[in-house]
Amino acid sequence: MNASVPTAPAVRTGAIVASLSAAGIVASLMGTLVIPLVAQLPELLDTTTANASWVVTAPLLTGAIATPVFGRLGDLHGKRRMLLVCVGLLIAGSLVSAVSDSLVPMVVGRAVQGIGMGIVPLGISTMRDVVPPERMGSSVALMSSSLGIGGAFGLPLAAGVAQNADWHVLFWGSAAVSALIGLAVLRFVPRVPSEARGRFDVPGAIGITIGLVCLLLAVSKGSEWGWTSATTLGLFSAAVLVLLAWGLFELRTTDPLVDLRATGRRRVLLTNLASVVIGFAMFAQSLIAPQLLQLPKELGYGLGQSMLAAGLWMVPTGLAMMAFSPVGAKLSARSGPRTSLLTGALVIAAGYALALPLMGSVAGIVVFSCVVSIGVAFAYGAMPAIIMSSVPASKTASANGFNALMRSIGLSVSSAVIGVLLAQMSRDVGGFTVPTENGFRAAAVVGGAAALAAALLALAIPRGAAPLPAEDPATDRLEEGLTPDRSQTSAPAPSASAPRAPQP
Repeated sequence: MNASVPTAPAVRTGAIVASLSAAGIVASLMGTLVIPLVAQLPELLDTTTANASWVVTAPLLTGAIATPVFGRLGDLHGKRRMLLVCVGLLIAGSLVSAVSDSLVPMVVGRAVQGIGMGIVPLGISTMRDVVPPERMGSSVALMSSSLGIGGAFGLPLAAGVAQNADWHVLFWGSAAVSALIGLAVLRFVPRVPSEARGRFDVPGAIGITIGLVCLLLAVSKGSEWGWTSATTLGLFSAAVLVLLAWGLFELRTTDPLVDLRATGRRRVLLTNLASVVIGFAMFAQSLIAPQLLQLPKELGYGLGQSMLAAGLWMVPTGLAMMAFSPVGAKLSARSGPRTSLLTGALVIAAGYALALPLMGSVAGIVVFSCVVSIGVAFAYGAMPAIIMSSVPASKTASANGFNALMRSIGLSVSSAVIGVLLAQMSRDVGGFTVPTENGFRAAAVVGGAAALAAALLALAIPRGAAPLPAEDPATDRLEEGLTPDRSQTSAPAPSASAPRAPQP
C-alpha cells in the first residue's frame, strides 16, 4: 500500500466495506438471475434449447476473461476507476437484456453483465489499500464470500420475480440496484494512487481471451456437442496450444498481464490450484441440493419443492457464509490463512459426508448445504489473504484476478463433471430423464474428494511468509523500467497505518 494514503476512519471504513461487499453480492446475483427462466427461455426468445443455453454460458465466459484483465487495469489505472467501469457494464448489460425479446441482444446483454464480475478481485485488492489492519481480514473474507452469498440470495429472489411479474423486471431491477451500488462506490470508496508502472499487455489479454474461450467452451458445451466430437477435441487442443504460447509470451514480456513468475511461487501456485478444487467442490453442492429439493416425491428420494421454495431453502447457506466469514478471518489472524484454508477444505468434506445420510429430507439438505457453505467461507476468505501476502502491493489486483479466474475454472469443470456423472447415472421417468439417488450420492462423494484434495494442497503451502518479490529492487524496478534505488534495497518498515496481510 502507498504509505501516503491514510487509513480510513472507523465509520468510513464500515461504509467502504459495506459498499464493496454489496457490489460483490450484486455482481454475483447476475449469475443466478436467469436460472428460474432456463426452461422458458426457448419460448421467451423464440429459439432452440441449445441456443438458449448461451444466455447462461455467455456471462461465465466473459466473467472468467474479465477478472485478470480488469485486475491488471486496476493495478495500472486505479482500482476505484475500474470498479466504476465494472458497475457501468453491469448497468449497461442489464438494460440491454431488459429490452430484449430475442436471442442475440439477450446474449450480448448477459455477456456484458458477466464482465462486471471483475468487481470481486478489484474490491479485495482495494481493501488492502484502504482498510485498517484490524479490519482487513474480516473485510476481505466477506468480500471474497460475496460470490456464494449473492448466489444463495439471488435464486429465490429471481424465482419470486419470475413467477409473479414479467421476466424483464429482473433486468430492470438489476440495472437499478447496480446504479445504487455505483453511487455508493463513488461516494464512499476513496481514490488510491496506482503503484504499478508499465503498459497494459494487449497481446497478453488477446492470448488469454482466446485460450480461455476455447477451454471454457469445450468444458461447458462438451456434453452437448459430444466429448469426442471434432469440435470439442479441437477446442481443447487449441486451448492447450494457445495458453502455452501465451505463457511463454508472458514470461518474456516486460509488462505482463499476469506475472507468471510471481504466480509460479510455491505459495501462490498451490493457493491457485486449491482455488480450482474449492470452486469445484462449492459448485457441486449447488448442483445437488436444488435438484433433490425439486424432484417429485414419487421418485422416493425427491422432496417435491417448488422452484421458489427450493430457492428459499438455500437462503440459510448464504447466511451461514456471511456469519462465518469473520470467524474464518479470526482464525487466519491467529493461526494464519493457511490454517483457515485447510480448515475450510475439511469442513466442506465433512459437509459432503453428512450429505450421504441426510439427503432424504429438506432439513438434511439444508444442514449439509450450510456445512459446505461454512467451509467455503473459511476457504474463500483465506485464499486472497495468502495471495496478498505473497505478491507486491502493485500487483494485488491482477493476482486476485488470476485467483478468481482459477475459481471460475473450478466452477466450470464442476458443472461439466457433475453434469456428466448425473447424466450417466439417470433413468427415464414418464418420458423425462432424471438422475438416480445413487447418482446424487456419487456426486456428493466426488465433491468430498475434491475438498480433500484441496486440504492436501493447503498442507503443501509453506508455513512461513516468503519475502515479497517487490522487496527485490534489482528485479522489480528494472522490470518496471525504473532506475534502481540503492536506498531501498532493504524493505522499509511498515507504516503504522498501512494494512498488513495476515502472516501464515
